[in-house]
Amino acid sequence: MVNGQWKHPMKTIIQTPTPDLKKSRDFYKRLGYKELSAENPTLFTDGKFIVEINPDRFTRPGLKIFTDDAKSIAEKLGELTVVIETETGFFTSDPNGIRVVLDLRPFDFESGDESFGITGGFAGVSLETTVIPQTVEFWEALGFEKGMGDISEGWAVYSNGGDIDVSIMAANTCPHLFFNPGLTFFNSGKNVENIAKLRDAEIPITEEITHFNEEGIVDNVIINDPAGLGFFIFND
Repeated sequence: MVNGQWKHPMKTIIQTPTPDLKKSRDFYKRLGYKELSAENPTLFTDGKFIVEINPDRFTRPGLKIFTDDAKSIAEKLGELTVVIETETGFFTSDPNGIRVVLDLRPFDFESGDESFGITGGFAGVSLETTVIPQTVEFWEALGFEKGMGDISEGWAVYSNGGDIDVSIMAANTCPHLFFNPGLTFFNSGKNVENIAKLRDAEIPITEEITHFNEEGIVDNVIINDPAGLGFFIFND
């Protein structure tokens, strides 16, 4: 970042595979997300972030970053791990196996500032790691810089100036199931309402969490899309 501005602005979206495109489209529609493009690519937004549902059998869940600086970023990452070149850019995985795609093509779809889906307020992507130094090194080489938190205390947020921040969580920080990566939503004490909407929409709940509630109320839940991408929908 230079003078408060990012050197290379990046458009960052979520990418998820699918076992069945029709089922995945139905899932995101039931979440109240808006379909931006039906196919080639299939894109949905919750208002604040964009997810691409990719039926290609080699797709893996993770981030797709659109940037004209992909080559130089790939060269930096190549000093740390294996980077594979494609017709449209590059891809690699972080030390925890999270797929990251660097795409040189322009991306003409926009998200906004507020979430309107029934998952609530989007707060970025969370990942869990047993190798904090290597994970931080990877994401910094990718162009992310530390914001909130302190990684020495088990949690910190990293940003590339795009639409999706990454929270790095130390292992044994989260007392619930964890899906790497996990989309994170915080709902400011009103999550019981969001959970009711999920049930009304017949969204299967993977885990009901009472750990943080002294009265044993289910106020945090985890769901998964048809490919297994995790959604942490929390009451914070």
